[in-house]
Amino acid sequence: QVQLAESGGGLVQAGGSLRLSCVATARTFNAYIMGWFRQSPGKEREFVAVITWAGGTTYYADSVQDRFTISRDNAKNTVYLQMNRLKPEDTAVYYCNTVTPGTDPGTWEPAQDSWGQGTQVTVSS
Repeated sequence: QVQLAESGGGLVQAGGSLRLSCVATARTFNAYIMGWFRQSPGKEREFVAVITWAGGTTYYADSVQDRFTISRDNAKNTVYLQMNRLKPEDTAVYYCNTVTPGTDPGTWEPAQDSWGQGTQVTVSS
């Protein structure tokens, strides 16, 4: 199991920006596809973004496309999520995890059951 620690959340006004970080405890971090997920109160956890091993390919949920950017620094075992033009509907607890392709084409799922504590993002209107 890869251990994960997210940080960088906070309270921001609509239109603002935040940068989330996730440090992974993994001997071979660059062997993992990494992604971000989020969960709002009363809703299921949903996929946000994914980045492949060397960072050459990224995919995003339609709701965050062109506003969020995922990146990674394999030397630091860290994956980032730059969030711009935030909206109140982005309010959620954000989690990172290792990722694997889902059973349906074009979908992504967490590759392990273990999660970090997440980081709260609150966007005020």
